[in-house]
Amino acid sequence: MDLKLRSLNIVVFICFVSIALQFSHTTAAVAAEDFDPPYPKAISDLKEAIVKGLGLQADDFKISGFDLRDAQVGKSVAYEFDVEIDNKVMPFKLLEDIKRWEYVDLPIFQAEDPIKQSNKNGLVESKQVDDQMPVLAPFQLAGPMELWIQDAKDMRISLPHDVDAGVLKKVILADGAVVTVKGARSVSLRHQVELPLPLNQSNSGFASGLLALAEHLRNAARSQDGPLLSLRIVGPTSLTSPTSSPSNNRLKLKRLAPGLVELSSATKRKSMESDAEAPPAIDLQGEATSLLSPDQFSTLWPVTSIRGSNSNLLGFESLLSSVLGPKANKKGSFKLLKADVSAQTFIKIGFGVEKKIANGDEFGFEGFPEWRTKPESLRMHFEVLAKVDGDKVVPERVVQIDPVAAEDSAAPSVLAGNVSMSKVPVVHQPPSPFML
Repeated sequence: MDLKLRSLNIVVFICFVSIALQFSHTTAAVAAEDFDPPYPKAISDLKEAIVKGLGLQADDFKISGFDLRDAQVGKSVAYEFDVEIDNKVMPFKLLEDIKRWEYVDLPIFQAEDPIKQSNKNGLVESKQVDDQMPVLAPFQLAGPMELWIQDAKDMRISLPHDVDAGVLKKVILADGAVVTVKGARSVSLRHQVELPLPLNQSNSGFASGLLALAEHLRNAARSQDGPLLSLRIVGPTSLTSPTSSPSNNRLKLKRLAPGLVELSSATKRKSMESDAEAPPAIDLQGEATSLLSPDQFSTLWPVTSIRGSNSNLLGFESLLSSVLGPKANKKGSFKLLKADVSAQTFIKIGFGVEKKIANGDEFGFEGFPEWRTKPESLRMHFEVLAKVDGDKVVPERVVQIDPVAAEDSAAPSVLAGNVSMSKVPVVHQPPSPFML
């Protein structure tokens, strides 16, 4: 009996030890995963792009940081232009100041889950991603022009009530038709346009040179021989009648082909019919500018919601004048090859670079105290501004920042020159009459 009992105890002990070891391995694996969680693919690609951009390919470099808990998210509007002058293409990229930074948990910050990847029904996840993407502020467009809609299935027209026009891929705005665009993520120019010079046309009647160029494009679009301005709109968009327009100036929808409609203004159609019956107008030559409406002097066609006093418009006009130089006041022309305005999401995150210092390296130790131990590695702190492009994060700018300087503390003996107290002279204070 004792032998059987002893054998049973040994078996129970072995089973207990195996279970304990298995549990310890599982706990250690979970702890290791929690201690060093994997980066999402977007952040890993961002890290690799920064390392390649900084040229950090040596083994003595070490990258640290990229803590997603410290990542700040902001939204802005980006302007991209390509201007051709004398067969030279000059690209411009402008970015509005980000006024507000927030700590937002974007979908790209989440580590990839294989269960979610294997899930075929991803409609809910894609809708959540689309809801978090930034959009442009509502703006107004005026004809004559054409709009190409990339997200044709998500296009909606309200005049002012919703109109079921099917899947719309192209919308033509007739002369006099004005619509408000909501929900667009980007607006771009489909074809290049040629603009005349000089930029500052004193006899045009416009306070801004860009307003005069816009009016030139408008007159060219109104003519039968001139090209029609064409824009591309990206994003689930809605076209609505402006709320300030009178009831008798409602837009009329006309189906021209499957996926193609035309929006026209009733007031403009009546004026065109009356002009056809009226006698020809008298050419006033120099006084013709006085017959233009005040809106033509203050708004930028085709985006009539932009006034001539807009700070971005004035800034771009100053930039264009400086690029053209003396040619801005001479007769000629230049081409606008690309014009793209898009709403962007940016993230701002910090990271550190640590490099081992060799014996012969000098990194500004001139003012370093002799009593302090020189560091064996050099640490530099950076901050990256990156653009969120779908499921990717593209670095835009990497700048070096100064960390918070730590205050040095030293013992009183070190500050006194490490002098022994036996060599310090004794100073007797004068007696006080209040002492006993």
